[in-house]
Amino acid sequence: VQLVESGGGLVQPGGSLRLSCAASGFTFSSDWMSWVRQAPGKGPEWVSSINRGGDSTNYANSVKGRFTISRDNTKNTVYLQMNGLEPADTAVYSCARGLGLGIIRGQGTQVTVSS
Repeated sequence: VQLVESGGGLVQPGGSLRLSCAASGFTFSSDWMSWVRQAPGKGPEWVSSINRGGDSTNYANSVKGRFTISRDNTKNTVYLQMNGLEPADTAVYSCARGLGLGIIRGQGTQVTVSS
């Protein structure tokens, strides 16, 4: 199983980023997928989950209305569109196989929100 995230970077407050996660080694379309983040000095925090077909999504209150999770089962890829970024969103973002913190996570991509 391999999960490879991309799309992170440095962005100013109020800016946007789109993260991608390419999955391999399992039947992608059979699993819920999630995004998890970990800020410096803190434990992992669940951000969002999406069901197998992509028609049901859940979000943490801290990102609701600003972030959008989606998936493309033809490309074995899950996305996280992040708008209205705030300094508190600074973290390493990882995708996860499964709900919540997942049963396996990728290495992650760094997102830094700073002016």
